[in-house]
Amino acid sequence: MRPTAGRWVSGDDFFDREPELRVLESHVADRNHLLLTGQRRMGKTSIARELGRRLQAQGWIFLFADVEGSTCAEDALATIAKETYSIRSIGSRLASGLRDLVSENIEEVGAHVFRAKIRAGLNAGNWRRLGDKLLHHCAEQDKPVLLVIDELPIFLKRMLHNDGDARRVDEFLSWLRGSIQSLGDRGPVFIVSGSIGLQPLVNRLGIPDRINHFYPFRLRPWDRNTSVECFNRLAEGQGLEVEEGVAEAVYDALGLGIPHHVQSFFARIRDFATLRGSGAVTVADVHQVYQTGLLGPFGQNDLVHYETRLKDGLDDETFSIAMEILAEAATQGVFTPRARRCLEVVSEALVDDVRGRVADAVEILVHDGYIETVENGHRFPSRLLRDWWAARFRDHHTPLERRCPDSTSGS
Repeated sequence: MRPTAGRWVSGDDFFDREPELRVLESHVADRNHLLLTGQRRMGKTSIARELGRRLQAQGWIFLFADVEGSTCAEDALATIAKETYSIRSIGSRLASGLRDLVSENIEEVGAHVFRAKIRAGLNAGNWRRLGDKLLHHCAEQDKPVLLVIDELPIFLKRMLHNDGDARRVDEFLSWLRGSIQSLGDRGPVFIVSGSIGLQPLVNRLGIPDRINHFYPFRLRPWDRNTSVECFNRLAEGQGLEVEEGVAEAVYDALGLGIPHHVQSFFARIRDFATLRGSGAVTVADVHQVYQTGLLGPFGQNDLVHYETRLKDGLDDETFSIAMEILAEAATQGVFTPRARRCLEVVSEALVDDVRGRVADAVEILVHDGYIETVENGHRFPSRLLRDWWAARFRDHHTPLERRCPDSTSGS
């Protein structure tokens, strides 16, 4: 088992998740379409690809389309078509059936050229025709088809951001729902996933029914035993000698078994041992690596992903509110109901519908795993994320209750 530095994993490098894979495979076999959710770095892409790899071995056709870079329906459909084109039994028929979009012969070209030519022929009026043909050709296969659309929420948010027209999002999701329903069991099985929540987005737009044909499945963190086993397996595979209790200390430092964070911590510890010229790691080393490796300058790129993904999923005003909530929860230990009321008061002159925006921000932060609901408010479930946010804001975040008039803070 090899350590990973952020890439998705499959095959021999894929660790655990056997119960989740069995559940997902059962749903796919029953022709259920899935919405794969879970907080950042939980391994959604890896589990979707590993599921596809295993189903391929059983005779399925597996297609994986990452639409993160798409900003309109035409981009997304061209990306999905490119992945479909790689399957010869589908791609050749798809290419020959698109003469109305592309005047020249586009058979026997590379996938990237195919995508570019298809995208050039698409406009706001004909992307549905491409999508309908694509799914129709998938339905005609003598093998079942699994189609994973990764980062669908990011694509929809970017499309919304480009023109501010929620109808475009509604139009795309309505087309997808209609196509799935019209093809029934003959069509491909869909899994959609992403690093921001799809459900909060459609809720904000008032179109939650557009995704009610997807069965939600949430990928949870590893428990303590699984996290420890993964760390020890990595150490064994890399020939790294670790003192008894190191893996447990790693989990305790992280506070939550997010697979990528376990992998990242191992990589930092291995680098620490190598640079020190030692093949052994002690429990005492764990704290030092946590402070200098994960929370230090070289760990910033790993964690700043959480902020950039949040920014991708929110408008500017809601993003600012979300950052206030995270700064409060990190520096004060909890975002209390009183602090929430104070945030509404200090923001009401700056933001329209401040209560609605605070409610949206809290919903998204909980859904995407930044914070969790506790008896006295909301807090970080991940000690690593809490410490990182606290280090960023400790010197310039004034607690919300100190910024709130006395007459309001007690209400």
